[in-house]
Amino acid sequence: MHIVLLEPEIPPNTGNVARLCAATRSTLHLIEPFGFQLTDRDLKRAGMDYWQHVTWHRWPNWTAFQGALAVGAKLWFIESDGPKNYIDAAFNPEDYLVFGRETKGLPKLLLEQHRDAWLNIPMQNAEARSLNLSNCVAIVLFEALRQTGFGGKLKQPTQ
Repeated sequence: MHIVLLEPEIPPNTGNVARLCAATRSTLHLIEPFGFQLTDRDLKRAGMDYWQHVTWHRWPNWTAFQGALAVGAKLWFIESDGPKNYIDAAFNPEDYLVFGRETKGLPKLLLEQHRDAWLNIPMQNAEARSLNLSNCVAIVLFEALRQTGFGGKLKQPTQ
């Protein structure tokens, strides 16, 4: 699986997502501009000592990232108000799960261009505006991994 953070703003969220990617052997794609420096101590602390175990790429912008994708790459855009529940998506092991900025989400134009791949995470309480970015990534990533049989990549618990 591939996790894509488009213009992330909050260092601990990005660090937590990196840690999640290390644990699941998912590839992390960070698309600039960032709301922090990659040397930020909060980013490093949240990622702890997992950064050396993360396969990650830094992209200067969406155009550069999109231009590097293989033909036929499947991108899923996770954002509130999406027409489809993430549970109803049929994920494949090499799919890209795309998440936007913490304060503004994904650009509406991008979502409209990919309406068939626009997913939401349902929320029970209409008063709750959103979930934390790293929580959203974990929710959707583990559903995608569940659907694809985890690819034998996850460490089994020890007795």
